[in-house]
Amino acid sequence: MLRHADIQDRAVPGPAPTLTRATLLVLCACVLVAQAMVAAVNLLIPQLAASTLHPTPGQLLWAVDAYVIVFAALLIPAGALGDRYGRKGALMSGLGLFAAGGAVSALATDPAVLIAGRGLCGAGAALIMPATMSVLVHLSPPERRAQALATWTLTIGLGGLTGNIGGGLAGQYLTWRALFWAVVPLGGLLALIVARTVPRTPSRPDASVDPVGAALLAGALLAVVYGIIEGPGFGWGSVRVLTAFGAGAALLAAFTRYGLRAARPLLDPRIFRSPKLRAGTLGIGTGFFGLFALFYVNPQYLQYAKGFSPAMAGLAIIPVTTGLAVMPKLGARLAQRTGPRLPIGVGLAMVGAGLLLLSTVDKDTPYLVYAVYLLVMSAGAGLSAPSLTLTVVAELPAHQAGLGSGLNTAAREIGAALGVAVFGTVLASRFQGDPRDPAQVTAFTDAMGVALATVGVVALLAAATVTMGYRERAAAR
Repeated sequence: MLRHADIQDRAVPGPAPTLTRATLLVLCACVLVAQAMVAAVNLLIPQLAASTLHPTPGQLLWAVDAYVIVFAALLIPAGALGDRYGRKGALMSGLGLFAAGGAVSALATDPAVLIAGRGLCGAGAALIMPATMSVLVHLSPPERRAQALATWTLTIGLGGLTGNIGGGLAGQYLTWRALFWAVVPLGGLLALIVARTVPRTPSRPDASVDPVGAALLAGALLAVVYGIIEGPGFGWGSVRVLTAFGAGAALLAAFTRYGLRAARPLLDPRIFRSPKLRAGTLGIGTGFFGLFALFYVNPQYLQYAKGFSPAMAGLAIIPVTTGLAVMPKLGARLAQRTGPRLPIGVGLAMVGAGLLLLSTVDKDTPYLVYAVYLLVMSAGAGLSAPSLTLTVVAELPAHQAGLGSGLNTAAREIGAALGVAVFGTVLASRFQGDPRDPAQVTAFTDAMGVALATVGVVALLAAATVTMGYRERAAAR
């Protein structure tokens, strides 16, 4: 469990810094920008599909998923880097990489360059997210830590809202290149503010960075997601796809074996002996698995089936961000009264139920009904998020705050990447037409429904597993 005394190790001379309002605001601003760029690109999918880049459906999936795959793959090593060399420096470096990735994306002349730029942005975000959470955990006294983490989770929801609105406005009034160019000065400005307002926290030269473990973990994730995305195009039984899945399984096994034998591994697999940590990590991934499958299809459904403009499609996501914004603090208070199992179990069940409700919509479904379904799903994600986040952070000592926050955010982004990949794969396997053609809209929404139902069933099964994990922990006590 987290103990305040743990973070006195290697304390800097003088009074210990505390979490001021200015520091909290700038940390949340960094989180908001990193999260907004995940959502914004989804609103630009129709514009990118019709652009001079001429991307294939698979390349569109990679343009979305490159960010979250690199983000997820590097989060744990990035958290360890922050622990070892300093979280403030990691945060500023991440903002610099984020800005550079925006410039590469804006200058792209073919899909490969765009995908590379998105990956570079993801590398920057991988440094930003764990650094912000680790600084927040380090500066917050134990009695304020749960609420501080709820605020951090709230900012993720607001980032989704900002990204959807920004992407929608860019899609209607500007271009996709303009959105990426906007990242460059924004990243630079935030780096300057961080330099002036965020205090340095103690670094740990003994923290393990472990490049071998990082490479094995990143390779395993990339191979699995590659197989999922390319399955419809090459065939699930093709040599290419089976080789990707086999490589992913082999690399994951090698990562586990290496972690058990290494003197200072990046991530010791033995930490997952804790049922609570396993359940919390799976729960975090489950929420984002459902959310990002929805984020991927939402702008396409609203623009192709409902005839919304890009800007209106961006604003129409407000019910999702409302649930993510309002429910975390309620979830934190409920967990204090009843323990984490109730908000987690109910919240994740609502995520799955919301997806199943959304799978029933078609072009004639009133937007108000659609909005209610969005709210059910997002309220569930928001209700469960604080308890899940605190579980992962609290199961590791405070001197491993970077690792804990990296693991936490890695679970989110792995879930997000898999959600987009699984949804996109099921959709592509059932619909190969052009959803911009009014005659094909019904076929598109039918395929969308099957894909959402698939994601919803997976989410409900995972929710049951997570809830059982918390019950097992309680019984063990």
